[in-house]
Amino acid sequence: MHAVILAGGRGVRLRPYTTAFPKPLVPIGDEFAIIEIVLRQLQSHGFRSVTIAIGHLGQLIRAYCGDGSQWDLTIDYWPEDTPLGTMGPVVSNLDALPEHFLVMNGDVLTDLDYRALLQGHAESAAPLTVAAYDRVVKIDFGVLEIGGPTGDRIAEFREKPVEHFSVSMGVYAASRETLRDYPVGEPLGFDELVLDLIGAGDPPRVHRFDGYWLDIGRPDDYDRANEEWDSLRARLLPGV
Repeated sequence: MHAVILAGGRGVRLRPYTTAFPKPLVPIGDEFAIIEIVLRQLQSHGFRSVTIAIGHLGQLIRAYCGDGSQWDLTIDYWPEDTPLGTMGPVVSNLDALPEHFLVMNGDVLTDLDYRALLQGHAESAAPLTVAAYDRVVKIDFGVLEIGGPTGDRIAEFREKPVEHFSVSMGVYAASRETLRDYPVGEPLGFDELVLDLIGAGDPPRVHRFDGYWLDIGRPDDYDRANEEWDSLRARLLPGV
């Protein structure tokens, strides 16, 4: 099984932590870089080869991860001279990939079963499978719905509502044929791909997940990951 890790972003939202390091290399619990946790998890789920798409400070990621032999993995790299979005790097290197493969962001902490995600996708007829997490959003204010003939009247009022959303976890299972017709070297975002598939009448499949998931996109997320690390370590890296 093969995985592609997207690690080319500049990590702007996580500054100042990413001033000197690319986001996948920031340490969790002063013990492991984020990307090392991901690589160890992939290996434990039966993945044997990984491609890392690198851009900003990519030479540091290459120096840290090397050829992957320290984790019993084979790692190669796709350098990006210009940002190509989530799926653009995959399209540009499609022929180097197996028929079905995993694509994931390099800043995700989760105990998702990556093997089950990829195998479920391969067994389905779906063009793309998206790992989804149910997110609860609590609004701290009274929410107004404004309308009426003059557009300045309260039509509905909800006091501190709680909203439920299914959100993308930044982990996907994809197939080469799904991406075959996109131009090489052009940016392609995950959002664009999903909308294209929906518009074509072949919507992506959802792989629901209710375990642990944290997208380390902001300083608050990073601080939370470090605060929770002692209790999370055995869950995310059992046996390590």
